[in-house]
Amino acid sequence: MSLELLPGHAALPLPAQRIFCNRTLNLRSIQAIGFDMDYTLVHYHQDQWEGRAYQHCKERLLAKGYPVAHLEFDPELGMLGLILDTENGNLVKANRFGYVKRACHGTRLMEFEAMRKAYDGTVVDLADKRWVFVNTLFGLSESCMYMQLVDLFDEKKLEGVMGYTKVYDLVRQHLDAAHMEGALKAEIMADPDRFVDLDPDLVPALMDLKHAGKKLVVITNSEWFYTKAMMSYCFDRYLGGEGWRSLFHLVIVSARKPAFFSERMPAFEVIDDDGRLVPAPGRLELGKSYLGANARLVEQSLGIPGEDILYVGDHIFADVNASKSLHRWRTGLIVRELERELNALEAFKPTQAELSRLMAQKEEMEHRYSLLRLLAQRLEHGYGERPEGIEVPRVRAEMRELRSELVSLDERITPLAKASGELNHARWGLLLRTGNDKSHLARQIEKHADVYMSRVSNLLHSTPFVYMRSPRGSLPHDSGPEGGV
Repeated sequence: MSLELLPGHAALPLPAQRIFCNRTLNLRSIQAIGFDMDYTLVHYHQDQWEGRAYQHCKERLLAKGYPVAHLEFDPELGMLGLILDTENGNLVKANRFGYVKRACHGTRLMEFEAMRKAYDGTVVDLADKRWVFVNTLFGLSESCMYMQLVDLFDEKKLEGVMGYTKVYDLVRQHLDAAHMEGALKAEIMADPDRFVDLDPDLVPALMDLKHAGKKLVVITNSEWFYTKAMMSYCFDRYLGGEGWRSLFHLVIVSARKPAFFSERMPAFEVIDDDGRLVPAPGRLELGKSYLGANARLVEQSLGIPGEDILYVGDHIFADVNASKSLHRWRTGLIVRELERELNALEAFKPTQAELSRLMAQKEEMEHRYSLLRLLAQRLEHGYGERPEGIEVPRVRAEMRELRSELVSLDERITPLAKASGELNHARWGLLLRTGNDKSHLARQIEKHADVYMSRVSNLLHSTPFVYMRSPRGSLPHDSGPEGGV
């Protein structure tokens, strides 16, 4: 007798609802799960949020006399996972080895030869301050403004700015000020319907985890007043009057990540909704909210070792790398754009199957062409194994015929390959691929995140009892003839 599955749940989740595993993770053994807030528990309509961040930056630049009145936020200029080359005024997409495969100078896409000349022998190294990784959605407004200001700089319209690095410093300075001055967050709190992307599956996912015995913790760099407003807006409507804090065993605001993981900062208890503070004793008490604190104090207060804590955030370095490398916490990365990518790949499957079939046919024909060329060479120079009765003109004629067939095949492949290269984003293509290779973003995810997903609510579809197994690592010889020569 087979029981019915839970309503709304499939035996296996859809691709966009899945959790992807780099390192095997047994969720049953995880005793506590920490969550970042912005773009993790709380998602935003990124065009609206980043558009307002861009506008605040633009207004500050206008006040300083820069000629930016005509500029407008264009979310399609860049995307997550790209890298700013502040030395050359470029936005680039690199593969997992750090080699640049696509680039823009300012807002203009670079031709292949110009790109190759600019980056011949250059390897992207994120440890070098020359390179700025767009690794969160908050970077979209920054990269857009930078690209547009590079155009103005090339037109000699940025008086007093010396070089592309100074252009970046200008953007960074005014965008940081826009985030810090509070006006932007005040706008969001005043009109959350405009900015926040609600997820009704999130509360059931968190309740499943909590009632399965997991301690749930919020650890955010946002201030108390903003955290309270956003969490109330996103959660209270689904909780029947209990309020968002009923979901979490601990709430930590103004955490100052990544310093939260590397320093022993003091903790202050938030004693009321107005955010009044008192110094906290040596331990954090469950059910309360705190400002500051540190990762070691969280471990001690929960009585849980780092390897039994999973931390989920959207920032590869401040959230995932810091918690993993310093405390051996298990790590989950939220990649919101992954949902769009997976949906695009799913819709493209029939076309991809046809493209793969034609590419396999092309590879077979190219191999035959190479064999004919080698045979002609041996016949002309009189060495090696050669079939009797075959003359060079006949071989050359067959080569010409095969070359003509290859040209016709390429005409069928070209539009399919072009469509494949424009999946997800017309200019930059797929988030996690650069051509047939992994993108630099994919490599960073692979390196730092134990698991990754598009939303926290994907945990709803996998359950709190899932044993996530990493797939067998792929090597070129795993894929058969097409993986080698």
